[in-house]
Amino acid sequence: MIQRKQSLFLLLAFIATVVCLCLPIAEITPMGMGGSIKLYNLCIITSAGANYSVCGLFGILAMSAALSLGTIFLYNNRKLQSKFCVCNLFLLIAWYIVLGVTARNTSPVDFSFNLAFAACLPAIAAILVFMARAGVIHDEKLVRAADRIR
Repeated sequence: MIQRKQSLFLLLAFIATVVCLCLPIAEITPMGMGGSIKLYNLCIITSAGANYSVCGLFGILAMSAALSLGTIFLYNNRKLQSKFCVCNLFLLIAWYIVLGVTARNTSPVDFSFNLAFAACLPAIAAILVFMARAGVIHDEKLVRAADRIR
């Protein structure tokens, strides 16, 4: 049953995480100083041209995208699909924690932190994964009710 609504929610969550991987997340501008720092999932680019690696953000979001895509094809095993949805939710929450730590560690003392649109995409993906999990649980209840009737 690949045409279930959970599969659509998980596919949309996959698309949201992949789009977030490609776009800049934030821009950090020091107060009173020139230049800015652009924060991507894979690297930090300063105005001086320095390029720092931030593999944690990229790794967490890549695992979340892979888990969303893989969970779509587990439609025969609803319990495992539900557990993978919970793991995916934890990964998306962890992404925001790592983003906060990374932003704090790369920022000067006085700074202006401007989030880009791509920073809200993991939250949208988390909502979609939560809705998919609710659909999986609903399907499991329907199957159990049908088994009781037999």
